Amino acid sequence: MYTVLVPVKTERSLAAAEYAAALPESESTVEVVLVSVFEEFEAADEASVVRSDDLYEETDLPADVLEVARTLEEHGIDVTVRREHGDPVEEIHRVAAEIDADTIAMAGRDRSATGKVLFGSVIQGVILESERPVTVLRRE
Repeated sequence: MYTVLVPVKTERSLAAAEYAAALPESESTVEVVLVSVFEEFEAADEASVVRSDDLYEETDLPADVLEVARTLEEHGIDVTVRREHGDPVEEIHRVAAEIDADTIAMAGRDRSATGKVLFGSVIQGVILESERPVTVLRRE
């Protein structure tokens, strides 16, 4: 089996699902693991501190994850869905190593260089730190 890890954050991830479905003989040779990472955070005010640990629910899957899974299943592709908690780049790499992914397929978007510097880029972090092939897709 050819294993594709698809991190899902928004509906843009459908492009990664379409990529996996277009692989040769995908119905019989491709399995996709979808991962949704609930980003770790801590916020405080004068009265209290809220930590992501307090809000994280492993079974609380975003609608976009369910939509991507349904799309893949409609193409006859084996799908596993995972929900993780932590730093998105670290979690994507950890899951990729755990499942021995053949590739990581991610859906991107246009961002200015300034936007990447100010807000970071999960895709950029995954590409720069990956020991596996990373396919970045854009939806038109």
